[in-house]
Amino acid sequence: MINLSDEEKIKQAFANKRWPEVQSSNSWMTFKIMAEFVEGFEKLARIGPCVSIFGSARTKSTNKYYQMASDVAKILSKAGYGIITGGGPGIMEAGNKGAKEVKGKSVGLNIQLPFEQYANEYIDYDKLINFDYFFVRKVMFMKYAQGFIVFPGGLGTLDEMFEALTLVQTNKQAKFPIILVGSSYWKGLLDWIRTTMLEEEMNISPEDMDLFHVVDTAEEAAQGIFDFYTKYTIEPNF
Repeated sequence: MINLSDEEKIKQAFANKRWPEVQSSNSWMTFKIMAEFVEGFEKLARIGPCVSIFGSARTKSTNKYYQMASDVAKILSKAGYGIITGGGPGIMEAGNKGAKEVKGKSVGLNIQLPFEQYANEYIDYDKLINFDYFFVRKVMFMKYAQGFIVFPGGLGTLDEMFEALTLVQTNKQAKFPIILVGSSYWKGLLDWIRTTMLEEEMNISPEDMDLFHVVDTAEEAAQGIFDFYTKYTIEPNF
């Protein structure tokens, strides 16, 4: 057997690569991406004002944040807001469950993953949308949400939270409330943002710390949404 050096292996890989086929595949992929955008726009535009609830798919039903997510969804649903989640288990399930229990609009933007993601049973049958592409899904979260409520979560939750903060900070998205639930959970991250990102490196501005608010109860989270629209004397996108 011939042992190829790393350099020879790289050269061989490039020699075997059929670039025209790759380019053709990428071109056809655009149609699938467009189809996901069209389905999302058409379904969500008919729903009305919504609040997106984020958080870990791994949160158990016995966890205090699960119950809080369900409670805040109930409060917001009774006030006329639909609830958008990532459609999976954990905090997402809790949000959809709370909306469903009070006959609110329960939306699930589901995505297929190799582990832990499946559509929960509390999503309205006509408001479940399945995505293959994370970036299309995130557009739907941002475009059709009147506010974000972020519960403790992992990398996906942080990704969604910082995406929202960046869009508001750069004026690419109209200002809307971003509420973080669980001061003890977020404390370490927020301390680092304040002391290192802001004070030491000056990579953000002091006013950026006002882009979000931290609360510890479902009632405070819902009130943060209500107060925002009262303060700015504007109505959510009904």
